[in-house]
Amino acid sequence: MGAAALGGPLTTRAATRAAPAAAAAAATAGQPEALAARAPIAGSVGVLGGTFDPIHIGHLAAAEEVREALGLERVLFVPAGIPPHKPGRLISAPHHRLAMLELAIAGNPSFEASRVELDRTGPSYTIDTLEALGAGVDGAPPRELTLILSAESFRGLPSWQQPQRLLALARVAIVPRGGLAPPGKSWLEEHFPGVEARIVELDAPRLRLSATDIRARVAAGRSIRYLVPDAVIDYIEDHDLYRDETWRKN
Repeated sequence: MGAAALGGPLTTRAATRAAPAAAAAAATAGQPEALAARAPIAGSVGVLGGTFDPIHIGHLAAAEEVREALGLERVLFVPAGIPPHKPGRLISAPHHRLAMLELAIAGNPSFEASRVELDRTGPSYTIDTLEALGAGVDGAPPRELTLILSAESFRGLPSWQQPQRLLALARVAIVPRGGLAPPGKSWLEEHFPGVEARIVELDAPRLRLSATDIRARVAAGRSIRYLVPDAVIDYIEDHDLYRDETWRKN
């Protein structure tokens, strides 16, 4: 799934209630940052990877939050070819996942789909994707890459392929997932000492959504309206995805 060095903190924390400065700082200590919108920075690219089986509004809301807060010129959605963290799991064919992704992002000119992992053989390791994107596989090489991760995924980052190299290629934007908050300062200092400036926590919309639950709803004949874009619902219905016995057992 290359980047220029960052210089210092990205923002200062804003108090959410009218209170003395000291009290506000105490109340927000250890919490993710709420960033004001920034104008797009030329050459800045966000990278959001995933199986996207199917893509849902949680993915879209997180990508838009990071794009606006960090002033990203565009966000690349990178569907995994062979997810290394899901061995043996049932996954829809790549062309279905890519088609749903393209339908979901069609209305946002700042969002793009990337085939970089679908066109590569072998497991889809993020470090390989960042190296490819930094070399300009999706057009002109970006000036800076920002890898977008959920708090859940970020906690597993120390076990990924070459995590220190990954942070040299891209900064990381962490967004909350459901009730799981991003790790605190002490965790970052323990696992990524000296590169904390490459990591920013954002207070994105906390939508309790998962593709697993959406697939289960489809398999049970339940509505997924307002959970995924309407065009994705139509695609799932037209191609009869997630409805056969194999999916119900998963």
